[in-house]
Amino acid sequence: MGQCGITSSKTVLVFLNLIFWAAAGILCYVGAYVFITYDDYDHFFEDVYTLIPAVVIIAVGALLFIIGLIGCCATIRESRCGLATFVVILMLVFVTEVVVVVLGYVYRAKVEDEVNHSIQKVYDEYNGTNTDAPSRAIDYVQRQLHCCGITNYSDWKNTRWFKESRNNSVPLSCCKPNMNNCTGSLSRPGDLYPEGCEALVVKKLKEIMMYVIWAALTFAAIQMLGMLCACVVLCRRSRDPAYELLITGATYA
Repeated sequence: MGQCGITSSKTVLVFLNLIFWAAAGILCYVGAYVFITYDDYDHFFEDVYTLIPAVVIIAVGALLFIIGLIGCCATIRESRCGLATFVVILMLVFVTEVVVVVLGYVYRAKVEDEVNHSIQKVYDEYNGTNTDAPSRAIDYVQRQLHCCGITNYSDWKNTRWFKESRNNSVPLSCCKPNMNNCTGSLSRPGDLYPEGCEALVVKKLKEIMMYVIWAALTFAAIQMLGMLCACVVLCRRSRDPAYELLITGATYA
């Protein structure tokens, strides 16, 4: 019965190490996605420390590749030192992922205040040219999120660009995609997106942070199972020096 338990633990542990390799790729992808998306919305969010969870989760993903290699070798070869190192590293990564979750919730709560603080400034800097970074950012967000203005399209009336252009219109990025003859004129509000961008930008950034949080939580749970299995193997290894090796079926002496 005990031999069955140790063999099962070793088999599960090898399988978990394969999952760690897959998890490493997923975590790196999630972190990279956060970076890419932040680059599109960075004018609306000035606190660069918000990227800390993404940086940490990429580092954890890279470390998981190494952990998977150590875990597989240590489990197959029945190395007490290797398994102990594996458990210690897993514990450190687990703590790191808990920190990522906490930071994710902290910065997720700050998103709305950050966007509220910066969005008016970005709209005031709009000049309608592709060479201007704030202008490109606003046009991109309005097209991607299907929104116009801060709370609605009438907010454009308070911008410097609107007052200087004097044509009673908003940027073409406010036009609905199915309106082929849309010129952005406020005399035809049906051609424009009715919803403002502020709430949608906040929602998008919060969703991104939740991706980081859920990824960290999911793989933290998997790592707990990995630590448990490794501890079972280590404990049996210490108490019974003669048991079946996973790779050869021989007796370890």
